[in-house]
Amino acid sequence: MTELVATTPGLLPLPGWAKEELSDLKGHQKSDLIDGTEGADVTEAYERVRAEEIEWQTEAGLDRVVEGQGRWDDNIAHPLAVADAVDTRGIVRYYDNNNFYREPVVVDELAPTGDAADELTAAAGVLDAESSPLQAVLPGPYSLSDLATDEHYGDEAAFVEAVAEFLTGEVEQFPDVETLFLLEPSLVENPPEDGLDERASEAIDHVAAATDADVVCHTCWGAVPEKAYAHLMDADLDAIGFDFVSDHETNLYNVTEYGTTDDIALGLVDGQNTRVESVGTVRDRIEWVNEQIPSQEFETTYLTTNTELFYLPVNRAREKLDVLARAAAGEEEVTA
Repeated sequence: MTELVATTPGLLPLPGWAKEELSDLKGHQKSDLIDGTEGADVTEAYERVRAEEIEWQTEAGLDRVVEGQGRWDDNIAHPLAVADAVDTRGIVRYYDNNNFYREPVVVDELAPTGDAADELTAAAGVLDAESSPLQAVLPGPYSLSDLATDEHYGDEAAFVEAVAEFLTGEVEQFPDVETLFLLEPSLVENPPEDGLDERASEAIDHVAAATDADVVCHTCWGAVPEKAYAHLMDADLDAIGFDFVSDHETNLYNVTEYGTTDDIALGLVDGQNTRVESVGTVRDRIEWVNEQIPSQEFETTYLTTNTELFYLPVNRAREKLDVLARAAAGEEEVTA
């Protein structure tokens, strides 16, 4: 029987107090932020955010706990935005929604920063890893290269490869983590063309090989086109994640036509809609997926949201965490 594991793709919403406090602090520390550093007050505020967001997850009873990515003002472009070889320029729409990020422009040879590793190390310091294993979150190399502008490498395939090498260097600095979620919304939103789809898969494989943790490549906001999906299956991944909220039929087609990994991640809860699904609804969706794929019994099924959660108010995000945890535990209804 498959093990049900409740988790999230991370990027949790900031607590209300943090939005106001950090906005004020950053307004007074513009010179530090331009230099790529954070003042002591900003650092301390983010430490409190991290502790609070970890507490949300442990109180809900998630099986994997993320650091929260509270500092990721640039969404999944963040790992490049803090790199020395990158200039952050104008504000760009984050895929097809009302969120924005600073455009990361790569102007020199990329080198890992250790920024994500530092966040994970800090998270491990406030987390009981035995009861709540730590999960890392990173953008996948194709999505990160897609969100960025290259003014150094000069070739699209070479740039994807360079970003993969950059992310590999980040992963190699990680503390012990149970799981790594690589977020690849661009495989859906701006799928790679012929030739680059194979390179994208190779890049994902390269990053996944840098860790002994279980690696989940989570695709968001729809379904990956079938040719790109077929190439994605060539990557050595423990699980592929599917957005069964936005496009369950095409995702199901990919799985039945091309197969999938021994484990699977199911995006069954809407990360952008404030309506909170019931535990029974999530359990029904799990059952539906299993009925459609009777030939495969997954070793592990990750129950997650279809997108990051930072779009939601804190109370709704927390309620959805609770639903995921209860669904994984086999409970039928959310109790008061």
